[in-house]
Amino acid sequence: MKAHYLAALFDPRSIAVVGGSETPGSVGEKVMRNLCESGYTGKVYPVNLRHQTVFGLPTVKTLAKLSEKVDLAILTTPSKTLVELIEACGKQGIRFVMIMSWDFVGTDAKGKVVLDKLLARARQYGIRILGPTAFGFVRAPSKLLACNYQGKVKNGSMALVSQSSAVTSAILDWAESHELGFSSVVSLGAAADIDVGDVLDYLVADPKTKSILLYIEDLKDAQLFMSALRAASRSKAVLALKVGRYENHTLTTGSTHSERLIGSDDVFNVALKRAGVLRLRSINQLFTAARVLDGSYKTKGRRLAIITNGIGAGMMAVDRAHELHVQLPRLSEATIAELDQLLPPQAQHFNPVDILGDAGPERFKAATEIVLRDPNVDGVLVVFTPQAGTNDMATAEAMIALRKTTDKPILLSWIGGKKVEGSRKLLAKAQCAHFSAPESAVEVFYSLASWQYNQQLLLQTPAPMNDMAPPDFETARMIVDSVLASGRTVMDEVESKALLRSFHIPVTLTVRAKSADDAVTAAMGLGLPVALKIDAEGIIHKTDIDGVVLNVGSLVQVASEANKMLAKAHDRLGSDKVRGLVIQPMHGKKSGRELMVGVARDRAFGPVITFGFGGVTVEVFNDVAVSLPPLNEYLAENLIQRTRVKKMLGAFRGQAPVNLDAVKHVLLRVSEMVCELPQIQQMDINPLVADEHGVIAVDAKIILGPVPEQVRRYSHMAIHPYPAHLASITQLKNGMPMCLRPIRPEDAALIAEFVRNLSDESRYNRFMNTLKTLPQALLARFTQLDYTREMAIVATVEAHAGEMIIGVARFTANPDRDSCEFAVVISDDWQGKGLGVRLMDALFNAARDMNLKVIEGEVLTSNKTMLAFMKHLGFSIQTHPDDDGLKWVVKQL
Repeated sequence: MKAHYLAALFDPRSIAVVGGSETPGSVGEKVMRNLCESGYTGKVYPVNLRHQTVFGLPTVKTLAKLSEKVDLAILTTPSKTLVELIEACGKQGIRFVMIMSWDFVGTDAKGKVVLDKLLARARQYGIRILGPTAFGFVRAPSKLLACNYQGKVKNGSMALVSQSSAVTSAILDWAESHELGFSSVVSLGAAADIDVGDVLDYLVADPKTKSILLYIEDLKDAQLFMSALRAASRSKAVLALKVGRYENHTLTTGSTHSERLIGSDDVFNVALKRAGVLRLRSINQLFTAARVLDGSYKTKGRRLAIITNGIGAGMMAVDRAHELHVQLPRLSEATIAELDQLLPPQAQHFNPVDILGDAGPERFKAATEIVLRDPNVDGVLVVFTPQAGTNDMATAEAMIALRKTTDKPILLSWIGGKKVEGSRKLLAKAQCAHFSAPESAVEVFYSLASWQYNQQLLLQTPAPMNDMAPPDFETARMIVDSVLASGRTVMDEVESKALLRSFHIPVTLTVRAKSADDAVTAAMGLGLPVALKIDAEGIIHKTDIDGVVLNVGSLVQVASEANKMLAKAHDRLGSDKVRGLVIQPMHGKKSGRELMVGVARDRAFGPVITFGFGGVTVEVFNDVAVSLPPLNEYLAENLIQRTRVKKMLGAFRGQAPVNLDAVKHVLLRVSEMVCELPQIQQMDINPLVADEHGVIAVDAKIILGPVPEQVRRYSHMAIHPYPAHLASITQLKNGMPMCLRPIRPEDAALIAEFVRNLSDESRYNRFMNTLKTLPQALLARFTQLDYTREMAIVATVEAHAGEMIIGVARFTANPDRDSCEFAVVISDDWQGKGLGVRLMDALFNAARDMNLKVIEGEVLTSNKTMLAFMKHLGFSIQTHPDDDGLKWVVKQL
């Protein structure tokens, strides 16, 4: 595996500091002092016109005078020098530049003009820019402080990525006082080039980083961000603090209910959940949660048991648990029986467990051991208060020892001040999660449970809906294209329902009527009672102009209401806007519940699916949950469960429960629509009436927008859906039919069997390892893909036991988004049958579909068969840059 493309930035062997000096208070002085005093072992070249040495290091007058190649240039000189310096870096072959000029942030109008020039010049030379940033970055394992910071940074396993230099400094100051260390600290500043997604991608591959803290203010590329975030969350704990939760944005009166009911923060919240990230709401939460972020604390649920030697202190934790909906489970009978044997009769043997104020270390430890064994408990909070007869140091030592014996989290709250100061230091040294307030400990347990829940959402990779009838894509696209070709963006009700029908969503029959006589004729054909609605150009909410009449029960009433509605519409809108009426039968669902399913567009994350309470009062009740597409059954169910209307969907007051499968079917179909039709900007299906028999869309509104012709498929999605269009049926040399398709999450068992059946040689050639079976984590990694950045094509045939995988080819896009690294393995029994060529051709097509230009990979030097195959496919075979036992093969696509 080649080194990450940002490795030379964050682990440089040599650095040039342009403007490096000893002038007190200058950026160049602080950067040079940190580099010289931190213990960095690489070469440092201060670039200074006036001085011969800086901090004892010989200077060079200009970058052109450098005698050796430099990995990173740090620019601390005024902004007027930057364009010239980027040019000089390019000519010297310097590929990474960090801008730390004191007078340049690049966000004002004048600065953006300069920044555009810098970026254009940088692209010309292939230079990547970090910043402009007032802070810089830190790589503690390498003792590299390339930053404008006065303080120490301890080495640790957590990385901090921040969009604010001030917040970065504040976090580091807090961390220093709490003995918290970092593997990396990166302050992005204006992030003119290298952004959050790029740094996350680097940290995913960094073995020194086990967990990541994010401080985010804004996003530029949501798809890159989500892709890198999901990759990071699969192997590391990630926490994020996002500010600007109440962004004020104005919506037009033409917006749908779905668009008006959600805010950008709602979408950001669900995006983080889908990425398996824990969302923090304040800097204090960040400081608190950081104590358990190293991944050593995990919980499988929300059930917390509390043990205390002071019931008042325990009730503080109980109150906070109720506020956060943390479950306080009833202890099992076996646990209570054991506590009865251990504790005095006057102690409380239920949850919270009060072991009394005279409890010594032995009683604390024994009670905690008993409760930890309870199958109803997912974690334990131990609350200690210093009282006569207690021993805080010995109790702390007992908890430290006990923590090593269980995989359930033990959180400790040592309440007090001077009397428990020594034991708190002991707990901190042992890296135990300890808190001065029990409420803080409960909040951390809630965070752990929430993070674990989000990890389950991360694992949801929607597969193709094979058990559902395929949509009529030809009709759907024809409807959309005809509306846009006419110069309109708002689809009328008949067009909207026709589009829903092409995706097999049940809709009420709707007939157009130009006059009252036409309305009567339509009502006769549809059957009474009917609903009358105005049909006017550009009108989203018909009720706002008295354009809806329901339950019209006679033909005379139909004629009367139609004449009145048309007259009002002509007066209000003008005759050129009014097309007539639409007539539809009443839905007839006596026990129907009115729901709303919709689509909105987020500025950063693209299409968002909404679900909640429907009807004309939808915005009054404001009951809506949102989710990012694509959806699967689990995610659709989760979306429903996050609303208040879910309680109405069950049986109540003699009404049968709603057919939830039918509701989920609509959510899945809407997900399919927004994936395949990027023109959909907004949508309301309101009301969607549901009862025990099914659902029906009574009204629908869809707003479209044009899409560039050459746009990449699914580029409008924050999360890439399953690429079903890459699947194909072909034949082997012997004529045997074979399916080539992208891998799916449910292929895990087939992949495990495929690897088990490989010969030792084939297994070693593929994994460069002698493993017999794939570990569960690796199996999940191989089957739960992020299709934005990676692809795996499996070759399958039908065997006596069902579908069988006989070959796999996969690639992962490199962060440059121009090339990818591949691997391929074929079952021993199926080699020599022409499978390899077909499999690799399918992989090439998938790479081209992602607009990649180069495919490359590693092959063992001893694997002569694979090297010959690579040459046959047109790969060039090169010396591996890092390992003589490997060859590097490259092919232009």
